[in-house]
Amino acid sequence: MADEENEQSPFSRPSFIIAAIVVAALVVAGVVVGINVATKDDGGDAQPAPSTTTSAAPSTEPTADAGGASVCGLDGEKLSGTVTAAPAAEWQYQGTTAYPSSSTFGPADSEPSGARTCFQHSPEGALFMAANAIVQGSDPATATAWAKYALGDGQYRDQLSSQLGEGTGAQGRMTIEGFRVLNYDGDTARIDLAVGTSSGAQSVKVSGVYELVWQDGDWKISADVAEPLNIAAIPDTSGYTPWGE
Repeated sequence: MADEENEQSPFSRPSFIIAAIVVAALVVAGVVVGINVATKDDGGDAQPAPSTTTSAAPSTEPTADAGGASVCGLDGEKLSGTVTAAPAAEWQYQGTTAYPSSSTFGPADSEPSGARTCFQHSPEGALFMAANAIVQGSDPATATAWAKYALGDGQYRDQLSSQLGEGTGAQGRMTIEGFRVLNYDGDTARIDLAVGTSSGAQSVKVSGVYELVWQDGDWKISADVAEPLNIAAIPDTSGYTPWGE
């Protein structure tokens, strides 16, 4: 039975890595399909642990110019800190999904493809980047173009880039419901988003943890790790700061 479930489950299929660094929040018969979904070969709990430390501590203290000045001139740089209260945001829609926007935190620019870019070098900027990432990455119309900009440099870049365009687009509805800033040191950030997804009568809440890096004057998806986005089903949003449209 276990082998049959693994054969049918999207959690075990690399073909469901969508645009390599893109989440597709799809609920079909109560199963959530996503990118690099958090599963463990040892049968452990797939839910991301509420860690507040990075997997590898930086060898040096973060510096203001480590990843360059803001690509669009956003000020307000912070090299340490966290976010414990919901930041003010103007919520706009991409399709049926709301995403946050702010003249302070970003996005403050866009690519010719329409991909929203340029987020403040701060914990809030990293949070806004992650929230925009989960929306832009879930839309088949923008996912690939956005991913080409958003994927940073790193040892896994070629591997992740080779997977761009794999899988299918998201269906159903998705709503950002909350967040946790698990780690922030100015050079990197780990942002956990609580997302509600639904399709028909089925609904489920998921956690999407993004590994971000400050490069070329903007927050990028880290290519220094093989799985820059981990997704797991969660029972509720306890422990998250409520945030959404």
